Formats: sequence, structure tokens, C-alpha cells
Amino acid sequence: MSGILYLENNLTNSAFTKDRLEILKVLSAQAAVSIENARFYSTLESRVSERTQQLKEKNQELQAITQQLQTTLQELQRTQSQLIHNEKMSSLGQLVAGIAHEINNPVSFIYGNLTHTHTYIESLLELIDIYQENCCDDNIPQAIEKIEEIDLHYIREDVPNLINSMKIGASRIRDIIKSLRIFSRLDESKIKKIDIHESLDITLMILVQKLGSIQVTKDYGKLPLVYCYAGELNQVFLHLITNAIDALSTGVDESFESKQAPTIRITTEIDAANKVIISISDNGVGMKDNIKQKIFDPFFTTKPVGQGTGMGLSICHQIITEKHRGKLECISSLGEGTKLIICIPCIISS
Repeated sequence: MSGILYLENNLTNSAFTKDRLEILKVLSAQAAVSIENARFYSTLESRVSERTQQLKEKNQELQAITQQLQTTLQELQRTQSQLIHNEKMSSLGQLVAGIAHEINNPVSFIYGNLTHTHTYIESLLELIDIYQENCCDDNIPQAIEKIEEIDLHYIREDVPNLINSMKIGASRIRDIIKSLRIFSRLDESKIKKIDIHESLDITLMILVQKLGSIQVTKDYGKLPLVYCYAGELNQVFLHLITNAIDALSTGVDESFESKQAPTIRITTEIDAANKVIISISDNGVGMKDNIKQKIFDPFFTTKPVGQGTGMGLSICHQIITEKHRGKLECISSLGEGTKLIICIPCIISS
């Protein structure tokens, strides 16, 4: 036995398909051959001078196999991370869409009935007016006493305000539900024409509790509607803004003025090549160069164990570069915050 190849997966189902197992068998066989060749070469030191050329060829073959094995393992890592992410986001999307649907029905019922309620109350108030004008004299003292007790004049003025307030609240709930349904986008595998600013605003609305006291400034340019994978682009916005919030949770760096408040700045523009530029920046502590160079690597994270998988930025990079034919860049240095720049074409070429 030359060695044992051991793989374990406890994150997602059906990761080891028949085709992948066949690939692993071939690679492990090649690796075993390479190991045997290496052992064989180590026993032939006395013939090095006679077989130098042959040894070079074998070494090249070994390097090629090793490189192939490394490439395949990296691809397996990427595939695994993508499968986990897709399953997680699909489940999240279905959950959000389901909750939004369930809430939408009673809210629509309440909103629709508020108009009728207002009409009914107005009718009752009119009826009271008619009664006051036509009631017999014996009942007037009791009516006047009751009117003063309930403060009918105030009720008459306040009822429209109450109805309008309830309408505004119900309308706000409907807008939130609509935003959640748009964000979930169960048809995320399809290319859609979307408003980038609407997607950014919906993401900020979803993260409003997490933002807390962090200020958000928006400098939106005039953008056309963009053809893109809407659901996956929403995931990118969610990851990048969440990372900016996490970076600011440690506080603003001491190199900034004491009055500098934790701030996230979002800007959009379109360049001369008809590409949309979206930048999300924070005024946090920034990153060292050695960390900045690895942030898009799969499974790389600076968060404590259990608080991050290291897949978020890697998947964001894959979504932007592979699916949208764009670029995702990071500009950061210690004490100067971090800026992540998304560049995507308005129309994705096939």
C-alpha cells in the first residue's frame, strides 16, 4: 500500500457523486505511481550520471501530476463551498418568501378594510349629528352629558388621524414584505433587468437593525437598468455591507479624528465603457497587505472560530467575475478603512 486518500464531508448531502469518485480514483492511482517512482529514483543514486535526462523527464511528469492534483483539490473545495452556499441561500430565500407571503395576506386584509372602517365611522358620526338635531327634549340632557363624557368633538377630529396612521403603518408593512420578496428572488438563476439602487436600498433595509448607530451615506449616480443574476447580486451586496458593518463594530481607528463617526459610504456610477461601478467603503481600521491579498481565497477568514466560514467574499468574487464577467477589487490599508469596488457590464455577454 502506497498511501490512503481520506475525504470527509459533513456539510452537505451528495457531495461525492459517482463521477467525482471516479476522478479521485484516477488521481489517487496517479499519485501512487508518482510515489513509487520517487522511491525508485531514490534507490538509483549510483546511476544518476547515466540517467540524468530520464530523471529530468520523470521529475517533470511528477510535477505535472502534483499540479494537476492541487488544481483538482482546489476545484473540489470551490465546488463544495458553492454547493453549501447555494443550499443555504436557497433555504433562506424560501424561508423569507414563505414568511413574506404569510404576512402579506393578513396585512392586505387589514389595509383593505381600513377604507371601509373609515367610511363606516363617518356614517356613524353623521347619524349622531342627525340624532342630535332631531332628538326629543327629554333625551337632550342625557345626550349632552354623554357627548361631554366621551369628548365627541375630539373623537370626530381624531378618527381620521387614527385611520391615516393605520394606513401608513399597513402600507409600510406591505413595502417591507415586497422588499423581502424581491430580495429572496427564488428565480435567482435567471438573468433579469433590475434597478441597482433598489437592490442596494432593500439590502440596507434588511440590515437596518444590524447597522445600529452606523451612518450610511449614499451617492447614487444615474444608472440604467442592468441585466444580471438579481438574486446572486443581492447576496453580494448583503455580504459586502455585512462585512463593512463587522469591520466598524471594532470601532474607528485612532488615526481618525475623535468626532469621526462609523460610516459606510455607497457610491454608484457608469463609466465610459458602459460598465456599472459600485463601491462600498467604510472608515474602519483597514487591513494589512498580507491579509488583503487573501480575502478572496476560499475558507480564508480573520473572524474567530465559529463566526465565519471564509466563503462569503470568495463566493462574491466568483459571482462577479464568473457569472457577471466583471471585477471585484479591494482597496485597503491600515488606518484608512476599506473599499470594495464592483464593476459589471450593463448587459452580460453570453
